Amino acid sequence: MLFLLTKRYQEWLEAHDLGFLRVFTFVTFQSTIAILLAFFLVLAMAPRIIEWLRRQKIGDRPEFDHAEMNELMAGKKGVPTMGGIIIISSIALTTLIVADLGNFYVQMALVCLIWLGGVGAVDDWLKLTAARRGGGRQGLTSREKLLFQIGLAIILCYFTYRYGGEISEARRFYVPFFKTVKPELPLAAFILIGTLVIVGYSNAVNLTDGLDGLASGCMGIVSFAFFVLSLIVGIPEVATYLLLPHIEASGQMAVLAGAMTGACMGFLWFNCNPARVFMGDTGSLAMGGLIGYIAIVIRQELMLIIVGGVFAAEAASVMLQVGWFKYTRRRFGEGRRLFLMAPLHHHFQRMGWTETQVVVRFWCVCAMLAVMALVTVKLR
Repeated sequence: MLFLLTKRYQEWLEAHDLGFLRVFTFVTFQSTIAILLAFFLVLAMAPRIIEWLRRQKIGDRPEFDHAEMNELMAGKKGVPTMGGIIIISSIALTTLIVADLGNFYVQMALVCLIWLGGVGAVDDWLKLTAARRGGGRQGLTSREKLLFQIGLAIILCYFTYRYGGEISEARRFYVPFFKTVKPELPLAAFILIGTLVIVGYSNAVNLTDGLDGLASGCMGIVSFAFFVLSLIVGIPEVATYLLLPHIEASGQMAVLAGAMTGACMGFLWFNCNPARVFMGDTGSLAMGGLIGYIAIVIRQELMLIIVGGVFAAEAASVMLQVGWFKYTRRRFGEGRRLFLMAPLHHHFQRMGWTETQVVVRFWCVCAMLAVMALVTVKLR
């Protein structure tokens, strides 16, 4: 909104000695303000929303197959969840206030955020109000969630590919460390890769959201790294110097990434141990999908695997655990496990790490991966 107003009334502002307001048209200023605005919006909204969730008795009900884990997580019973409403509201409001709303990528990113947030909210609401409804349906099935996720991803990738038709860089596949390797993708390959990224990271963040502050802290680090990458890709001189693709209008993704950084840091204020609120599927599905879409727009899908290595490892641990269990059950007549428990953060809990140790150490790994990824930007 501020971007469009400043653009429209620029001459009037100049005539009335208010020309300094044109900073709202500079993506570096917009995205920096987005971090601060999103952070303070969360601080302002969270207490009332948490109280409303508590009145609705929308509290967490941790249930595990292991008695040991049920005992460890017993203290979380009744803590309000669906706190992702706070994150989504903050990101959406910040984007509406600061970003260029005429930008195609911004519009698609908002669709991604709200769509996946809606899917997560329906899933949370059904699960958390089952007792109120007499023990009815326990949330959306995995197939239903995947259907909504894949459907959204295909739509976003199709229109993003078509929009970038005149910009060859927008259709290339970039490989970290090998900047000369950048094949141009046909539509089918673009959609396939994009769908895997959006759906994969949407579910990976969802799997990571199991301990106080784990998902929100890691996502704050990852989104800040993509804030930097989006600025680089959006500024022609910098992108050219670093041999990265310059995709016109993609710089606005820095505003979304900045808003997500600020929202995650603000949410962490209430989500750190002991948590006053959990984000639930409402927040985790939306943030994972949004960071995936940002990576697609700036053509850094593989970089997301490095920066978001913690999320990738969490998802991989679940797939390996399930796959190995099924294989050994067929082969030996009984299922065996690779990890003490999956996702990975619960494996370390059962090894004896405290919840705070797991969370802080995962943050440290995530931060190191983000630094490593940003350092590789300079490598030629």
